[in-house]
Amino acid sequence: MNRRIKLVLAGTVVAAVTAAGGTGIAVAAGSDDGSGTHITGGALEHASAVALEHTGGGRVTGSEVDDEESYYEIEVTRADGTQFDVQLDKAFNVVSAKPDAETPNDAG
Repeated sequence: MNRRIKLVLAGTVVAAVTAAGGTGIAVAAGSDDGSGTHITGGALEHASAVALEHTGGGRVTGSEVDDEESYYEIEVTRADGTQFDVQLDKAFNVVSAKPDAETPNDAG
């Protein structure tokens, strides 16, 4: 998918979340590592809401469906820069949530 289409899709998701009464948190429709299929539409909105609730807030900076660890993966970046990979099953239940190995706080 080319860059322009990705930007249009990302903008559409943000607009949909805002119109649906979102909390003003931007939702990225991309994957954090570029290797998976992006979550889209209502599934992205639902998975993002569950992940943000589980991590106590932040902003969604990546998504992937059919991840190697679970059905959905949402990457959340909190205000302090900590990143979490939140793994969800098909029913949007949290399977695991762990800090990403490459968070800024790991730098010594």
